[in-house]
Amino acid sequence: MQNPAEKKSSSSSSSSSSSFLVLENFIGGKFVPCGSHVDSYDPSIGEVYCRVPDSGAEEVEAAVAAAKEAFPGWSARSPEQRAHVLHKLADLLEANLEEFAQAESRDQGKTVTFARTVDIPRSVHNFRFFASSVLHHTTDCSQMDHMGCLSYTVRSPVGVAGLISPWNLPLYLLTWKIAPAIAAGNTVVAKPSEMTSVTTWMMCKLMQQAGVPPGVVNVIFGTGPRAGDALVGHPEVPLVSFTGSTATAQRITERSAPYCKKLSLELGGKNPAIIFADANLDQCIETTVRSSFSNQGEICLCTSRIYVERSIYPEFLERFVAAAKKWRTGAPSDPSSSNGALISKEHLEKVRSFVALAKSEGGTVHCGEGVDRLDLPERNAKGFFMPPTVVSGLSDGSRVMQEEIFGPVTCVGPFDTEDEAVSKGNGVRYGLSATVWSRDVGKVHRVARRLQAGLVWTNCWLVRDLNLPFGGMKSSGVGREGGKDSYHFFTEVKTITIKQ
Repeated sequence: MQNPAEKKSSSSSSSSSSSFLVLENFIGGKFVPCGSHVDSYDPSIGEVYCRVPDSGAEEVEAAVAAAKEAFPGWSARSPEQRAHVLHKLADLLEANLEEFAQAESRDQGKTVTFARTVDIPRSVHNFRFFASSVLHHTTDCSQMDHMGCLSYTVRSPVGVAGLISPWNLPLYLLTWKIAPAIAAGNTVVAKPSEMTSVTTWMMCKLMQQAGVPPGVVNVIFGTGPRAGDALVGHPEVPLVSFTGSTATAQRITERSAPYCKKLSLELGGKNPAIIFADANLDQCIETTVRSSFSNQGEICLCTSRIYVERSIYPEFLERFVAAAKKWRTGAPSDPSSSNGALISKEHLEKVRSFVALAKSEGGTVHCGEGVDRLDLPERNAKGFFMPPTVVSGLSDGSRVMQEEIFGPVTCVGPFDTEDEAVSKGNGVRYGLSATVWSRDVGKVHRVARRLQAGLVWTNCWLVRDLNLPFGGMKSSGVGREGGKDSYHFFTEVKTITIKQ
């Protein structure tokens, strides 16, 4: 997968390293150099290893122009023809899975095992899923015999889609947007996070071989305030799909409002687990450790508040802390590591600050930050690592219980009644996901219906059918994504009435 875009740079403002990987924007089927760059770090060693284009309005303008030019030809292709291209791209990604997994781990800090078994396989599946699902959508038809009329609907691609993805699951979440957008006949201008751009750039090298026409997929690298702002505010980009923070989504909404753009916003979460006394504790504890700490806790669906029925609270807490201590944090390349490094020094300091706040408010830190010593190889001594951290004894109004931390920190507390558990679960401004643990079928149905969350898992976590809607309530987002929902977002519907 070598490409002329893969060059080295001999200087950097913030590192003494002698050479760096230098990325280039992908516009109109070609790699285009950028005049300025930002540093990208290898989180596991805390050093710059990559220079990412610091794109702005000029680069976005070129990408949008290329996407507009490619739109008539791409949208005129049949769904079968477009699906063939998506399948080819999936095959090429899968053929290079190990290379992509290694690159994703180095760029994001996650373990190679997680990238190899979750990120890249799901990226492949995203293309295959939407290549298939786009062939099976139907439209509506209504007879009005008394009027002598027949009405039906048609769906058409919208145009140039602006896609912005976050740094936690870089290729996984960007392909979740690119695949349905181009399957429906749109062209795209995508902007991955400037902190995790490498695997997207690698994927661009596969576009020509996969048969993706020039301009159908364009990628602009850079920061949110420059590249992202220019993209969402561009008058020729009629729809924007964004995954990231609620604060950034508010800015996107403001920038998009003058143009009445279609928006899909998948935002933060402060997800509760509600554990009743009749839960299967063995299964519950194993799954809740995973749901709390997977990918360093850097998943929007991670559990960050655990409410346990009081009669089993002491046993649960003791067993959960013991299990969390076994969730090993170490070098991402080490197969025995459950977690790798957090994304950046700044993010590590932010997560640590919440633990410090918890202590200052009288909370008990049972394991992790400030309690357990990390045993890291010398090479990783300056990396951004933090062990799984379990906190108890906080009030529901604490910032630690209310704000998204997005790291390996979870808080545990007791409840007495079903009503109290639901009230606690709903007591934040977010509403993305929740988990409920009980053997009582009636109870799990009741509680699931009452929880203000877009996704509720009972006796499991992160089991996903991509046909079904994904998205949050309240400050966790606007809109839904999934088989039918993504197709509806990336198309415009028209009603046509024929007088017979």
